[in-house]
Amino acid sequence: APKTIDNWNALTPENFRFALKAPQKITHWAKLRECADTLRYFCDTVSALNEKLGPILFQLPPNFKKDTFVLADFINGLPNGLPTAFEFRHESWFADDVWGILKSNNVALCINETEDFAAPKIATAGYGYLRLRREDYTSADVQRWANFVREQSRSWHDVFVYFKHEEAGIGPKLALQMTEILGTL
Repeated sequence: APKTIDNWNALTPENFRFALKAPQKITHWAKLRECADTLRYFCDTVSALNEKLGPILFQLPPNFKKDTFVLADFINGLPNGLPTAFEFRHESWFADDVWGILKSNNVALCINETEDFAAPKIATAGYGYLRLRREDYTSADVQRWANFVREQSRSWHDVFVYFKHEEAGIGPKLALQMTEILGTL
């Protein structure tokens, strides 16, 4: 709601960035089809964040198989310059034609990792978006991911990394560890 967005703007520091997840009404129910009104309302609402608006994650359901026509049509309907990332959870999406659509529109592939699934490490935009969802990351794992981020520093002007928000609460500790490893790129 617009009032919520206004409150977020007022309560956060000037350099704060919000990275939001698109509604399931768009990603799971409509599967990116015939949802222009919902998308427009969502984008109009969150655009009030102005420079605090980070990338919007479109997380597709695991049973949604590759459809490049739907993807291209949906991306073409996004507002110009809106930073977005797509998380594909069906392996059929991991293909060169999909990477081409993302790259030509400066849309990030969400590089995600769970206990039993990992997306390819492919940079498709001028920024990176990582969701590190395992619960057992070691210092060596964090170092490995930090090295990957560092390797992308020529093509990524920004990177958004999220660790799992599990019950043990180690996500912030891992994020701090990665920040310390990376320093300033």
